[in-house]
Amino acid sequence: MQRRTPQEKKRLSYLKDRRNSYGENDKSSRKSIRRNKRFPNSANRRHAQTALTTLLGSFDDVRADAVEERMSGRRAKRWRKFPDAPLGDVVDGTLQRRVAADPAGGVRAVDRLRRVRRRLARGAGSSRVDDER
Repeated sequence: MQRRTPQEKKRLSYLKDRRNSYGENDKSSRKSIRRNKRFPNSANRRHAQTALTTLLGSFDDVRADAVEERMSGRRAKRWRKFPDAPLGDVVDGTLQRRVAADPAGGVRAVDRLRRVRRRLARGAGSSRVDDER
């Protein structure tokens, strides 16, 4: 295993470390992900159950067609997870907000922003250019 310089470690940290940017406490995700997956599935099962209860009793083609139409007419609910954001993007956004909030005192933030973007662009193979100034 090769030794990494502190600069290389910092660059890799900006690229590979992730931060929760969803807007809630990162610890609460343990419960809320399960809950958010549970609610749409439960709603889909409830919809199917209420549609199928109309078929109880004797079989009728007209009612069966109506139930089939009702089942296929509504798109099923679903929920998706969003991945956490790379640390470099989070730091970049924070510094951009600082520059926008305080243009007079934002000179230091502009310098920091330039350094962060330079670190991100150096090893990523991308051609990010300093747009701010």
